[in-house]
Amino acid sequence: MIPAFLPLRDAIAAHVRDGLTVALEGFTHLIPFAAGHEIIRQRRRDLTLVRMTPDLIYDQLIGMGCARALVFSWGGNPGVGSLHRLRDAIEQQWPGPLAIDEHSHAGMAVRYAAGAAGLPFGILRGYTGTDLAAANAAHIRPITCPFTGETLTALPALTPDVTILHAQRADREGNVWLRGIVGASREAAMAARTLVVTVEEVVDALDAPMNAFVIPGWQVAAISAVPGGAYPSYALGHYPRDNAFYQAWDGIARTRESFTAWMATHVLGTADHAAFLRSVGGTG
Repeated sequence: MIPAFLPLRDAIAAHVRDGLTVALEGFTHLIPFAAGHEIIRQRRRDLTLVRMTPDLIYDQLIGMGCARALVFSWGGNPGVGSLHRLRDAIEQQWPGPLAIDEHSHAGMAVRYAAGAAGLPFGILRGYTGTDLAAANAAHIRPITCPFTGETLTALPALTPDVTILHAQRADREGNVWLRGIVGASREAAMAARTLVVTVEEVVDALDAPMNAFVIPGWQVAAISAVPGGAYPSYALGHYPRDNAFYQAWDGIARTRESFTAWMATHVLGTADHAAFLRSVGGTG
C-alpha cells in the first residue's frame, strides 16, 4: 500500500492525538523539528515523548505543555549545556509534572530493537554495577539467563504509537531513504505502530548510496514534503547544522518569559515550517 502524501498539518492531525506515545528520532542529524513544531501548534497534550537523545525540540515540546512523560537516555543542548525547560519541568513541575524513564543509549537501542522484533523485553549486560536500576526500578529488572545462570538486565520493549522521522528523500511509491548518521531511526521506525516521515524532497525514483537505508513504503503511514524540516539540525547533502541557533537557545530558554515569548513569535505565530524558517532566518 502506498502511504498518504499529506501536508504536514494534516499528517500530524491524522496521526498524533492527545495521550499517545510519540518518538521523534534523529541523532544530531535529521531531527524532525518541523513535525515537533506542528505538534506544538496543534496543542497536543499528555504525550509520552520518546527519544534516545532529546535536545532542543523536546525542550520546546516540554516547555509548551505537550508532555506528561519522557523516555530517554542523554538529554541536553549538544555542545552548549542544559535543557532549561526540561530542568524546570522536572525540578519545579512547570508547566506541569513530567515523569521520567531514564536509560543509557544502549538501553534505549535494546528497547527499540525488542519492540521492532515483537518481543516483550530486551536484555543487556550494560547496566550491571550502575545506579540506573535503583533510579528506575519500574523499567529495569534483573533476569537470570536460563542457560548460564548469569544475571542480566531486562528492559521492556518500546512500541511507540507513532514514530516521526525526517529523511532526505521519498519516491512516489512511498519508499523513504535516510543517509548519514541515523542513530536509532531504523529501530524506532520498525517498533512503531504508525510511522510518519517528513522529507526534503519527493523524487520519481530512489538512488540510495551505500551509507543509507531504505524504509519500504508499506511501512509508512504518511509522508510530508517539508524542505528544511530538520533545521536547525542538519540534513546531510542539503544543509549544515546551525550551531549559532543551538548557542542562542541557551539564553532563549533560560527563563519562562523569554521562552514563551520566542515560541509565541516563531512557532505559534507561524503557519507552517516555511514561515518558521523565514521568521528565524533559517535554512529552507
